[in-house]
Order: sequence, then C-alpha cells, then structure tokens
Amino acid sequence: MADWDVKKLRILRTLGDVGTVTATAEALFMTPSAVSQQLSALSKQLGVPLLEAQGRRVRLTPAA
Repeated sequence: MADWDVKKLRILRTLGDVGTVTATAEALFMTPSAVSQQLSALSKQLGVPLLEAQGRRVRLTPAA
C-alpha cells in the first residue's frame, strides 16, 4: 500500500472520529477541500461509497 493510500485511510478514520469535514481538516492541518478530494478519490479507488451526508455531519457507510 502506498503512503498516499495510508494518508487517505487516516483521513477517513479521523472523519469517523470527529464527524465533519471541517473538523477533520483542522485535526490534520488540511483544507476542507483537500479532505473532500482525498475521500472522493479513496471512494472511487475502492469502488464503494464511504460516506453519507447527514446535514452538516458525515457518517461512514458500512463499507467504510
């Protein structure tokens, strides 16, 4: 697994812990846009949806 993939998994795990893209970005010293892009790329790479929006919060799908 490439280091970049590990970074994407770290982002996903952090999002599961904190619940919002903004809080994830702050925790990982990233922009919310970068977090969203990395999560989208991971979802596309794996071929499954990883997130469900619930208002401002985000919930991980069972696939995550």
